[in-house]
Amino acid sequence: MNAALTGRLRIGGAVTFARLHVVPRLPRFLAMHPSLDVEVFLDDRNVDLVEAGIDIALRMGDLRDSSLTARKIGQCRRVVVGAPGYFAAAGEPTTPAELAAHQAVIYDQRGGGAAWTFARGAAESAVTLKGRVRVTAAEGIREAVFAGMGLAVASEWMFAPEIASGRVRRILRDWRLPSLDLWAVFPTGRNASAKARAFAVFIEQELGAEFRDGSDGGGPALRHSDSE
Repeated sequence: MNAALTGRLRIGGAVTFARLHVVPRLPRFLAMHPSLDVEVFLDDRNVDLVEAGIDIALRMGDLRDSSLTARKIGQCRRVVVGAPGYFAAAGEPTTPAELAAHQAVIYDQRGGGAAWTFARGAAESAVTLKGRVRVTAAEGIREAVFAGMGLAVASEWMFAPEIASGRVRRILRDWRLPSLDLWAVFPTGRNASAKARAFAVFIEQELGAEFRDGSDGGGPALRHSDSE
């Protein structure tokens, strides 16, 4: 299959995820397939794949369209993060209940919101975040957090480089939030092309090499799944 990959592959994805985790890996994919060209269609909305001419899209969260052909390729944690400057000024919450007294930058999109339920063992703690800033795109959430405008509940991929560098700090490490699924989605009504399947395998392997299960509170976590 690898030797036969030619022509164009059109990949869809959310802007921030693709910028941080897909585009930097494309040189390796292109080197593996020298007769293949790639177009990357970036949009935080879930566009119609057939209408946009997309061969494969990477999507997060629950797939509401049950007619889609999809393969689950990973699972990422949601975490609470903030800039060190924010915590220095406002203090650092030590329990989920304390989040209600802090400013939050709220991701106002499907998969985000203000209401969250944290779990630790058999215990659960529900909290509704409060904040003066709501943003509909991940890039805006990132910049608001960097600017010290508040903490955020976000999928770990959104802040992975900054968590590693210390530019943002993850808190409440002993509490867990609902994880976020990563899907490779293919156009409905036709079989996935060999190019699209090859890219799905490639990106799953690439992400798996960097993101590990961090259930012990360690580094970023994206767990593989065999679900189809």
